[in-house]
Amino acid sequence: MNMNRLVGVLFALGTALGMAAFAAPALAQPIPIADVWRPPAYASPTLSPNGRFFAVSVPVNGKMNLAIVDLEQRSVSRITDIRDFDVLGMRWVGNERLVFTLGQFNSPTGAGRFDGGGLFMVSRDGKESRRLAPTVREVRSRNQVVYRGYEVLRTLPGNDEEILVTGNQRDAESADVYRMNVRTGRTTLLTERRPDRVFEYVLDNNNVPRVARAYVRDRYEFIVYYRKDADSPWEQIAQYEGSKGPILRPLAFESDNQTMVVAWNGDRPTMGIFRYDPNTRKLGELIAQHPRFDMGADASGQVIAGVIRDFRTNRVIGYQVQADRPETVWIDEDYARLQRMIDGALPNRVNNFRRTPDGERLLVTSFSDRQPAQWYLLDEKKRTLEELFSSRPWLKPDLMVEQRSFLLKTRDGLEIPGYYFLPNNYKKGERLPTVVHIHGGPAARADFFGSGFGFAEAQVLASRGYAVIVPNFRITPGLGSRNFYAGFGTMGRQMIDDHQDAARWGVAEGFADPQRICISGASYGGYATLMALARFPDTFKCGISGLMVSDWSLMLTSPAGDTSTNEIAVSLVTAMVGVKSIRDIPADVNPVNLADRIKQPLLIYAGEDDIRTPLEQTTRMIRALERAGNKPRAVIVKPGEGHGFGKTENNVELYEAILKFLEESIGKRGN
Repeated sequence: MNMNRLVGVLFALGTALGMAAFAAPALAQPIPIADVWRPPAYASPTLSPNGRFFAVSVPVNGKMNLAIVDLEQRSVSRITDIRDFDVLGMRWVGNERLVFTLGQFNSPTGAGRFDGGGLFMVSRDGKESRRLAPTVREVRSRNQVVYRGYEVLRTLPGNDEEILVTGNQRDAESADVYRMNVRTGRTTLLTERRPDRVFEYVLDNNNVPRVARAYVRDRYEFIVYYRKDADSPWEQIAQYEGSKGPILRPLAFESDNQTMVVAWNGDRPTMGIFRYDPNTRKLGELIAQHPRFDMGADASGQVIAGVIRDFRTNRVIGYQVQADRPETVWIDEDYARLQRMIDGALPNRVNNFRRTPDGERLLVTSFSDRQPAQWYLLDEKKRTLEELFSSRPWLKPDLMVEQRSFLLKTRDGLEIPGYYFLPNNYKKGERLPTVVHIHGGPAARADFFGSGFGFAEAQVLASRGYAVIVPNFRITPGLGSRNFYAGFGTMGRQMIDDHQDAARWGVAEGFADPQRICISGASYGGYATLMALARFPDTFKCGISGLMVSDWSLMLTSPAGDTSTNEIAVSLVTAMVGVKSIRDIPADVNPVNLADRIKQPLLIYAGEDDIRTPLEQTTRMIRALERAGNKPRAVIVKPGEGHGFGKTENNVELYEAILKFLEESIGKRGN
């Protein structure tokens, strides 16, 4: 960061801050591919407890590394130089040290660990460092099947050496809670007695593990345990099938250390946030809900936006929901006033804020679909808004394309929120060549307002005259219980119907040319592309399949990947297919068996070092297509890449090939 670029902005209601640049240009101009796919200049700014230092990730040698910004000295120092992975999930340990893990910043379902992981400590000045747990790649290089590591559970206020972590050191199938000294790596076990197959804990306000979530062997089923205090026995308070629910997901303890806050979806359309008495096992009052989107946790059990609490008093001050675009409702008038002031200074954006640990300033995160994230420091007393970081200053808002929301109504009656993108100078009634982009997962919400793998692809394509539909589909979590549970037993069947329904929706809306629709995707999206081409040749005229799954049976048994050794992952996939075991997976949900039905042009890409969807999935599909007489038009396999391309030059090469492929297969706008 060039600290000389820091500018104090007059904080006044209605300040436009150059918003006129958002007007659509008279003629569409393409966004440079490199501008979309290059690493951000800054990501994930995290303020130290004393409010003086920011930890940020910055690109170094093509990978996101850790840097420290001293707000008082206005200085920047890089403290890591990692060449094989991106730094992810950094957390302050007091004001002097940080811990972080490693992974891949860019993947079809968001940043992932894959063959990274591990746990590392570095001091703020970079002089002190320690590896606290190895990466997955290290473990696999030693031909070890079981990965034993640690994950950060909680940092400890006022403690600059110790944290609480979970780890499977005692039992490969179960996690324990440890107190870890990050300087020495020494740990103290805190869960001498615990249930079997625990994978997650909830701590009370005294940092005592009081809730444990466990899985049932060979089934996509879960148990929630609770204990009254550190010396009491664990008691089962809930058990549920992940494919049916209802799910009880404990989130936190209230200040009395007895009442819990939980997410629950029993007899309701979405996950709502409730108070809960674990001793009587009774739900209390409803705290927050949304009619279409989950709050607090989604139906898969993943924690998401929900209740906002004051970090000093722990009282509820507002609610958040990750809707079509993020929404915040403040019940505290002081925070509501601040929101109005910030929105006045930064209009037409999503503006989130939180107080700095000293309580004197606020860190503001501001973004939109056409404005990449920027971070500001708000001084209430001085009424100034100081710009700190801009994630992608090279992306020009006037070249960016509007992200529009829509509601997909499937043929069997589901209503699923999604997005679509049209060129800036689109005129109603014009029929465009169209790409339907399918997200990865599939049980993951991968695309959000202003971010996501599909968002980036859509910006590249829509700025060049293509319409792009980025639909969600059944099994996508966060969009209500009915949509999530409807996905189980439908992999390769109704789930694929949803993708055709999205294409049909675009045609019915009047912008998609029914004779020029292509389908694309990576990971599950790569699988979905192949299945949709085989099943709906009249709808989809070509396909772009990246990081594919072509054979689920192989995926769940092969030592080449990381899925076969993960019991929860295996049970999730079999539940989505609708079978009890791997041997029951039918042949017709595996694209490798349907190659003779795929006649359309295909572009295929993969990472040579991918362990989530190993390269064998791609090579087997290519051979099957060649035997069927439909050799892919283009195959791009990159060494040193995993589950998604991290190198800018590789993404540029890929999307130049995709644009050429689309022009040859469904043409360009106007022809």
